[in-house]
Amino acid sequence: MGSLARFVGRQLARYLAREVHVHGTAPPTPVQWLRDTLVPGDVLLIEGHSRFSTAIKYLTQSTWSHAALFVGREALVGQDGIENLCFIEADVQMGVRAVGLDLFAPHHTRICRPVGLLAADRQALIQHAVAQLGRQYDLRNVIDLARYLFPTPPVPARFRRRMLSLGSGDPTKAICSTLIAQAFQAIGYPVLPEVRLMNRNDPLCPDCQDEIYMVRHHSLFAPRDFDVSPYFDIVKPTLRQGFDFHGVQWGDLTTPAATNHVTLTTGFDR
Repeated sequence: MGSLARFVGRQLARYLAREVHVHGTAPPTPVQWLRDTLVPGDVLLIEGHSRFSTAIKYLTQSTWSHAALFVGREALVGQDGIENLCFIEADVQMGVRAVGLDLFAPHHTRICRPVGLLAADRQALIQHAVAQLGRQYDLRNVIDLARYLFPTPPVPARFRRRMLSLGSGDPTKAICSTLIAQAFQAIGYPVLPEVRLMNRNDPLCPDCQDEIYMVRHHSLFAPRDFDVSPYFDIVKPTLRQGFDFHGVQWGDLTTPAATNHVTLTTGFDR
């Protein structure tokens, strides 16, 4: 990219990263609950509140606008001289960086957990992600996304995902879901591959077919793919804290104020 394009990209990134008032679809999970639940290799999906998040959520028709990989504190000891770093993410302004859990405290989140990772697999996954630290965010992707915010046009659903892959494709750059998808692809773990049925060509079993997994290009992945993937468990900290619906205290529906608003408390300190 030329110097003018980089300047425009940086200015757009600064504008798009600015937080705006957005009502989340659910309240944030207490940080301590997340801390007690997360294990290295988990993908944390975030419902962001920035202009950039609005574009991602529109183009993917999803709640989730950002993704970060939990690698644990041990993997990031000494990074930037900051304690409590435990995630790798690709930030629109700062590029690929290590961050702490508190960064996501104000946001509605979801934990997606890969199933069946061996210790060696988990270590290879984390090492691949940590090796990307310092890479730039794909500013060309920022320019592409910005076109769909001024104003947001009606875009057919079949074209939206392709719009996320309009970046430069430079391997030294990354967007959040691309970064994580590449890490999982590096260890051969499927996120949301294309699955094709191929005839086995076995004369003893003429009707037998095998499922062949086709690797999708990493630029086509979006945060929502980790949510809908059949290969990731959805882990909910609220349930891990011993939720029991018998302890739910419902608001009094007979009061005039409660006809327009119902307060739900669970007995947990939120």
